[in-house]
Amino acid sequence: MEQVTQRGLTSAEVAERVALGQVNDVRRRSSRSVSAILRANVLTLFNGVIGVLWVLIMIFGEWQDGLFGLVIVANAGIGIIQELRAKRTLDRLAIVNEAPVKVRRDGAETEIPPRQVVFGDLILLAPGDQLLVDGETVDSDGLEADESLLTGEADPVHKLPGDEVLSGSFVVAGRGSYVATRVGGDAYAARLAEEASAFGLSHSELRDGITRFIKYVTWLVVPIGALLTWSQVSRRTGIGEAVTSTVAGIVTMIPEGLVLMTSIAFAVGVIRLGRRRCLVQELPAIEILARVDTLCLDKTGTLTSGGMELGEVRGLRDDLPVPEALGALANLDPDPNPTARAIQTRYPDSPGWTVAAKIPFSSARKWSGAEFDGHGCWVLGAPDVLLPPGTPAYTEAGALAATGLRVLALGKVASLRDPDDLGTVEAAAIVVLRQRVRPEAAETLAYFAEQGVTVKVISGDNPESVSAIATSVGIPGGERAVDARTLPDDNPEKLAEIMEANTVFGRVSPHQKRLFVGALQSRGHTVAMTGDGVNDVLALKDADLGVAMGSGSGATRAVAQIVLMNDSFAGLPSVVGEGRRVLANIERVAGLFLTKTFYAIVLSLLTGVIGLAFPFAPRHSTLINALTIGIPAFFLALAPSNERARSGFVPRVLRLAVPAGIICATAVYLSYWIAQSGAATLAESRTSAVITLFVAAWWVLALVARPYVWWRVALVASMAGLFALALAIPFTREFFALTLRDPAAGGVAAGLGVAAGAVLTGVFAVMRSRRTGPGQGDIQSVQDRSTATLGT
Repeated sequence: MEQVTQRGLTSAEVAERVALGQVNDVRRRSSRSVSAILRANVLTLFNGVIGVLWVLIMIFGEWQDGLFGLVIVANAGIGIIQELRAKRTLDRLAIVNEAPVKVRRDGAETEIPPRQVVFGDLILLAPGDQLLVDGETVDSDGLEADESLLTGEADPVHKLPGDEVLSGSFVVAGRGSYVATRVGGDAYAARLAEEASAFGLSHSELRDGITRFIKYVTWLVVPIGALLTWSQVSRRTGIGEAVTSTVAGIVTMIPEGLVLMTSIAFAVGVIRLGRRRCLVQELPAIEILARVDTLCLDKTGTLTSGGMELGEVRGLRDDLPVPEALGALANLDPDPNPTARAIQTRYPDSPGWTVAAKIPFSSARKWSGAEFDGHGCWVLGAPDVLLPPGTPAYTEAGALAATGLRVLALGKVASLRDPDDLGTVEAAAIVVLRQRVRPEAAETLAYFAEQGVTVKVISGDNPESVSAIATSVGIPGGERAVDARTLPDDNPEKLAEIMEANTVFGRVSPHQKRLFVGALQSRGHTVAMTGDGVNDVLALKDADLGVAMGSGSGATRAVAQIVLMNDSFAGLPSVVGEGRRVLANIERVAGLFLTKTFYAIVLSLLTGVIGLAFPFAPRHSTLINALTIGIPAFFLALAPSNERARSGFVPRVLRLAVPAGIICATAVYLSYWIAQSGAATLAESRTSAVITLFVAAWWVLALVARPYVWWRVALVASMAGLFALALAIPFTREFFALTLRDPAAGGVAAGLGVAAGAVLTGVFAVMRSRRTGPGQGDIQSVQDRSTATLGT
């Protein structure tokens, strides 16, 4: 062990372990493998059903009626391409985001990617580092590890030489090193996280709702398909015609493009965020973004930039060596935090001050200290923690903090043997640090206020200092700060009330940050938490959405679902806007697909009961679906939107799709029945039904596409133009088996479609008047109220 401590592994030993496979090669959770992407997009239930139906048409029908088979190719091809693009974006950003691991090899310290750690490596630890592999502690200099993510215990654990350390924990104080004993999939956290970190959307309300749609439709396909087959065979029109009619009904029932549109919307969302240097580590985060109504911010690193500069040092005792003590404390750590670095700029060294013992800084203690041979014990930390209330030094520090400055107290104590009881602290100096407010903070917070997102500032700093910063960036209620040490941690209900009523909280411990998130969630809020420090890890983990800064600690980035790689707080509106775009637009296009499903179900039932031929052939379904659903949905699913989503996706979509489907089906069958009652042939009757169905379905598209901007008007109008061309051009008319010898019959069919559209307009108006939230009761209610954030 002593030899390992001195030099670490040699290059030859590392190469030997790599050859044996003893390397920390674990699956990156941000994307799945290429083979998994291919299987997920090709081997689907819908592709299987459509494939069987296509084979039946090729055997018993005409090849033109098999055009719907191209849906398999389109669904698989587009889905695979988009997801591979998203995978490349995610993998590239994930590599950039990986915090390097500091190891000692061949006697020298070096930084390597996490995947290059091998069994037996000597890994060096500093505050904020996450342990990526299991091991045994070799050296400990006040080393404290937080294992709450593994054990649930909130108190940090002191690690001494010989103690076991587990992957998934992180360093909150002190320094040390350990030897890797379990790497890769053998590590403790890797085994625990194998299922939890798997790629997918298993906890997505949107995906779960679509899965339910698919399940319901699957249940209906078999009995309705059997009824439709029996009715067509009983007409004794021939097996080919019976199969063609049955396939037309079943194919139209299947919302085959809905899954594709959902996959594309999520994949494009990942790519767009990637271009903004935002790493999406879990794809369900895209949906959660749209539901966020409360944003918890840590002041340092979020509202203010990470760096600080030393303003002034106000000495309180002429008989104490303040400059030497500050220099000695600031230079204790070879890798100082921003506070120590700011002090080092003025006090770079203190010759003759030899450290006998030291206590590293931790967010829970809010101070650090050391004992120096011949110079006594000194502490540096929060004035309201170290100094007695009511003393002149305490009052002076509070007055400075109220102006937004970061204030520390330097003091001398008798002993550091009991960190929980320092005894009397002799105030030696007040240290004033200037914090730089991020220039984009005020504008970004104004955006959230406009969008109805409540902001809570949760910081470990002095309440008055936090309040001053919050007020300077325009946070409502920022002038009232709550000292978290006075809050009832053991009374969740009372804590939730206080959280609802206040905005700014100071002197918040890491454990309390976690309690705050839970208190807000207990009131039904969807909470996003941002942070960059090790004291934010627990709250980030428990929040509905954790957002970390790219320059934050490795532990913080590891538990967050979103990482802002460029450290720009101004990127949050784009992040939130992307999630809202995905959900609002998928809800919009889901209405189109489900309307088609329900009018197909009603038409199939009417056909089965009445015994007429099905109103249209598969090629007719392909034409109408492409012009009223497929092509428009592709554009609508990717359009900008800034509407906050709410729960209840399934009932909202069904509330409109069901009546819209019934209205469309009724108009179509009435048109078909009128044509059949006259002297029209089957081809002419089906053409009338196709005209009526297109007009009614196109009207649904026009209603769903609102509010109108130029490109939406052009999209809707172009679909009508393409259908008119299909009727006018002899080749396409013959290809799609459209026969219109009597213009009057066409006028009646179009008139019935317009009548259905008028009824649909009334239904939409009623749903809008009854709506109680974004999208409720009306697909159109999920509107684009802002296009400024994402562009078209």
